[in-house]
Amino acid sequence: MASRADELHQLDMIIERLAGAHAGTPREHIVATVHAAYARFDASPVRDFVPMLVERAVRRQLGSPVAQAS
Repeated sequence: MASRADELHQLDMIIERLAGAHAGTPREHIVATVHAAYARFDASPVRDFVPMLVERAVRRQLGSPVAQAS
């Protein structure tokens, strides 16, 4: 089971990946979107997949980086 510190570290890595993939999106928006998605899992007793679920949700929300570039 991952600790809260591990989860937060994983969120930082997710933010970095998303910021690189969505260079046209303000970093503050990506950070806020990741933290909002993460907050939806606050009451989840099983934490193992929370970072992965957060990243998937945010990627869906941000859309395709190719679509943003055009």
